[in-house]
Amino acid sequence: MPKTASSSSNASTAPAGSGQPLPFLLTSQQGEAAHTLLSYAASLELPGPDAQLVAVVVAIRAARGGVGNLTGTDLSALRLGDARGAVDALRGLGWQMDEALFDGDPATPVPITVPDLARETDHPLPFGKNVRSRVSGWTTKTLSAKPVKKLPPAARLAGLFLAAHSTSKLHGQIPPNLPEACRAALPDLRRKGFLAELSDDRFRLDPAVRHLSGMRRPTPEEQAAEPPEGATDAVRASTPGFQFSADAWAQWKSSATPALRRHAESVEYCPLCALPPERVAEAFMTPGRPQFFSKNVKAAYGEWKSAQPDRGPRAAEFTVAFRAEHGHGPSYRQLCSGLGWDVKHSLRGFIVGRLLVNAWLTDTAPVPWTLRPGKAAQAQGIVLPTARSSAVPAHARP
Repeated sequence: MPKTASSSSNASTAPAGSGQPLPFLLTSQQGEAAHTLLSYAASLELPGPDAQLVAVVVAIRAARGGVGNLTGTDLSALRLGDARGAVDALRGLGWQMDEALFDGDPATPVPITVPDLARETDHPLPFGKNVRSRVSGWTTKTLSAKPVKKLPPAARLAGLFLAAHSTSKLHGQIPPNLPEACRAALPDLRRKGFLAELSDDRFRLDPAVRHLSGMRRPTPEEQAAEPPEGATDAVRASTPGFQFSADAWAQWKSSATPALRRHAESVEYCPLCALPPERVAEAFMTPGRPQFFSKNVKAAYGEWKSAQPDRGPRAAEFTVAFRAEHGHGPSYRQLCSGLGWDVKHSLRGFIVGRLLVNAWLTDTAPVPWTLRPGKAAQAQGIVLPTARSSAVPAHARP
């Protein structure tokens, strides 16, 4: 089963009543990228928070290549006071934004060209694929966080700034480039519970939104995994002999059934998982290998399960929450990390295997990212909101 790119879980939803803190959405490096994004939007000559908020959302989507998609539904979800005025202000900077945003199908993506982000030199947002995707997902999650999602644009934009500049201990200093309209809206964040404390120049996030923090210290595992300066974005395959080819991956998808292709692309383009395409292709294109577990692993499982009496229901509930957010099931690693089960790779495989055998979970092997509640969980009312009429079919190898 595929793994995520960092040691922290990419899931941002914990089962209700689990008592587990939500995993961070950003690494410290990605938090720095969020700072860069917000500084770029604040530096633009725009009339107010409506246009600045649109600039943040579009800029992160267009950070690589200069073109990003936005739908009319996306624009409506920003709850702007004057959406047309915001778009006109960005057009005044040379951003190419079609009228289809207002009079077209609200669900159809409209490409927006940002000239600053299309240039090859002196690029204001020099992000790699993974960073761009992760910061984009963080932006979406922060703007839709319960305490701020119904607030005016100035307060929601302020929420982005303060979350990005908060440590994992919840403390932060109000950034000097915070727009004045956002500064005036800070009491709204305190009143709605996004902030626990607010003074003249400092703040403290509420624990409920701690996972949005952008200035946490990297874990030892993340430091060890950090590529050396000058390293490329290449991802080393974990399957011997596998070499990624964009053409072969495209051919595989074209030969897959429509349902399987939709599933594969939901993982490939998931902004919250933000997995490199090489890793996704490897998981779908290479056959699974049989796993053999030693006596030591089985003994370790016996000790572990005695401390996890509710492991079955919790795992099933997690898959429901994860699917609602991501649009696909979790990997083995995402499941265990999201539930706070800090175990080795071999034990992780055995744990999920037992959950499958005992029908707390089911999947569509060998298709990855298909974990969901099994019959035992369904008998306790733990089910997906909309039951699928058929499972995702196994694919034919190209």
